[in-house]
Amino acid sequence: MSAQTYKVLNPATGETVEEFPVATDEQVQETLSAASSAYESWGKTDINERAKIVHRIAELFGERAEELGKIMTTEMGKPLSEAVGEAEFCKDIFEYFATEGPTLAADQEIKSLSGGRAVVQKRPIGPLLGIMPWNFPLYQVARFAAPNLMLGNTIILKHAESCPRSALAIQEIFDEAGVPAGVYNNLFATHDQISTIIEDPRIQGVSLTGSERAGAIIGEQAGRNLKKAVLELGGSDPFVVLDSQNISDIAETAWGFRIDNTGQACNSNKRMIVMEDIYDEFVSELTKRAEGLQPGDPMKEEDGTFAPMSSRKAAEDLHEQVQDAVSKGATLHAGGVLHDGPAAYYSPAVLTGVTKDMRAYYEELFGPVAVVYKVSSDEEALEMANDTVYGLGGSVHSEDRARAEKVAMGLQAGMASVNAASAEGAEMPFGGVKRSGFGRELGPLGMDEFVNKRLYYIGE
Repeated sequence: MSAQTYKVLNPATGETVEEFPVATDEQVQETLSAASSAYESWGKTDINERAKIVHRIAELFGERAEELGKIMTTEMGKPLSEAVGEAEFCKDIFEYFATEGPTLAADQEIKSLSGGRAVVQKRPIGPLLGIMPWNFPLYQVARFAAPNLMLGNTIILKHAESCPRSALAIQEIFDEAGVPAGVYNNLFATHDQISTIIEDPRIQGVSLTGSERAGAIIGEQAGRNLKKAVLELGGSDPFVVLDSQNISDIAETAWGFRIDNTGQACNSNKRMIVMEDIYDEFVSELTKRAEGLQPGDPMKEEDGTFAPMSSRKAAEDLHEQVQDAVSKGATLHAGGVLHDGPAAYYSPAVLTGVTKDMRAYYEELFGPVAVVYKVSSDEEALEMANDTVYGLGGSVHSEDRARAEKVAMGLQAGMASVNAASAEGAEMPFGGVKRSGFGRELGPLGMDEFVNKRLYYIGE
């Protein structure tokens, strides 16, 4: 999709529903001025007053969950129940920061060895730029905006070109909740305009959730202009199964997590690493769940159907990765069918026998493909889990919790879980290491990124 076009293109039909013009350069400068001017008052507003507005934002997300869900389903194909759930999760995120924010941002007295009183104060830093992706059109914005609104920063938000209706709906909610003009600013900016915004001295930080490629570009621009950056990028998270007394249950957990959001989640379990004595049964259980599925309307979610991917190109790219693996000897047990266009349907798949000479081994598979690997020891499982340039999350599963914890402690990731596919909640910090980026969102750490941790010292 061209960076010059903001367009609602329904991936279930391939139909262009609505288009929106990009911002003019004059509008970009007006938005920068508005965010800078609003910061002068918003940053000085008492945090408890800001909390009242953020509480109201939370309420509106809850009240409009069904409406917001339909917008997302139309824009990027997310099953409607998942889309409504995303809106409700946003309610939880805003509520968490409205409630916990004043405590999380409170002054912290530290021990002074030279007499006097020393305090670390958490102060806002100014206008920020957020660059958000299409896969979770509301949630990604919420986890960036909620803590920063509480801190007193102001925001310019550049959303994905394929999610303009979601972007406008968020702006409408913030306006109705009483967010002052200029504090939150949706902007249909081009890539060139994004560079201009990052270079502007009024902008104090930039947060991006997106691809590794996009992260490298934005990180370079932020660094060149000495701006703080938070980057949440790709992932190829391991889902390690050491043993199980109920293979059907653990396979159900693995499959459900893998096809959530039609497999288009950064922290999805893209590599399932399974001990050899249960491997065959595990693969068989996954295959049962993938067989016979047909394209369906994501608004209806009928049994035996699956939703489209976000775009035809995304489906085609995933198909190329899978076909590369199959052509080099991998086994496709079920699914893996690229259905006729212009819609974006790709059958959820189970793939085994992936080796290092295949693209699927090291590349992120951003779609509904479960890749399963066989290992013969805990040491081999951990080595394979860490054999990736990414380091977002990972999980380890075993009837022996101590055994699982030992392996999980060795995961090179920003998030590690034991006997749970992931730890998700407004209070749970989210972020990675290696080429999955840096910085954290959500939880206490979400209040700790774009903040001036100012030392305040009073001598004796």
